[in-house]
Amino acid sequence: MKSFMPLKMRVGLGQFNEITDEILTFIKQMGADDFLMNTPKLPGTTQWKYEDLANLKDKADKADLRLMALENVPISFYDKIMLGLDGREDQLQNMIRTVRNMGRANIPILGYHWMPSGVWRTPNPQSKIRSAKLRGGAKSTRFNQADHDNDPPTHGRKYTHDEMWKNYCWYLERILPVAEESNVRLALHPDDPPTANMLGGVARICSSFDDFKRNMSAFDSPNHGLNFCMGCWSEMGGNKSVLDSIEYFQSRKKIFYIHFRDVIGTADNFHETFIDCGQVNTFEVVSLLYRLGFNGFMITDHVPAIIGDTEWGHRGRAHCVGFMQALIQTVEKLKP
Repeated sequence: MKSFMPLKMRVGLGQFNEITDEILTFIKQMGADDFLMNTPKLPGTTQWKYEDLANLKDKADKADLRLMALENVPISFYDKIMLGLDGREDQLQNMIRTVRNMGRANIPILGYHWMPSGVWRTPNPQSKIRSAKLRGGAKSTRFNQADHDNDPPTHGRKYTHDEMWKNYCWYLERILPVAEESNVRLALHPDDPPTANMLGGVARICSSFDDFKRNMSAFDSPNHGLNFCMGCWSEMGGNKSVLDSIEYFQSRKKIFYIHFRDVIGTADNFHETFIDCGQVNTFEVVSLLYRLGFNGFMITDHVPAIIGDTEWGHRGRAHCVGFMQALIQTVEKLKP
């Protein structure tokens, strides 16, 4: 069983929803000790039970790996909470049980978002179609706000910024104390994409530096911080946006872990790309994280589809992992 303390900045893997012997072996072969799971396939339809969470943790322990986070419960676990609908009290109680069960299972981080209609891409909302062409014929996802301006509401009507913020406060006021008692940290992901416009008639409240300052200030706790998605922050304003936000939030120890990806473009019109040719100076990013004492993990996130790869992207992730490891080792050797 891997120790959780003390640790330093390091590379992990994630963005899969089932633990297999093959995936555990791949993580070890990539030289990583940490992983997270994204919306793991578990039996519960309204909450995650302790026995199922403990089983995930046991598989990680037996593989001599650290299961650091579960990122995203199914949206159906808390959609009524996000939208302020009847039934949110029942969902709250189920989320309280889920957080307590995670703490009992010793899984330290729950990643979450505030997007009742999920991640959006073009041509279709939540599309996984990779329609942007990259070097050598590789493909990635893209987004163009103009293609979605006339999309119908995803939840029957429009939900304003004030409504979404009020619902967010209602939830955090109730769930954050439970996370603190359970020794679970809540890590907030930006809206993806972080456009200031409504998508599907739902306002976005986690789409800017000011949004996150407000969110973290309103619910300031050692157990509340960021799932820092570098791609989303790049969409908000390129390299400067990424560096400025790291400086501000990591100096306050608010970055719990990082999605290490990048894009070309802005929140209203972008495509994802290889980590070595985006608009962020990744050496500056890792150098700044090192200077600020970041001791969390960073994972490959969305990776381009390359020739001969799997649906999960083993080859694309191996490329990104090697790039990240080289950055960290270089910064460590250059800095005293």
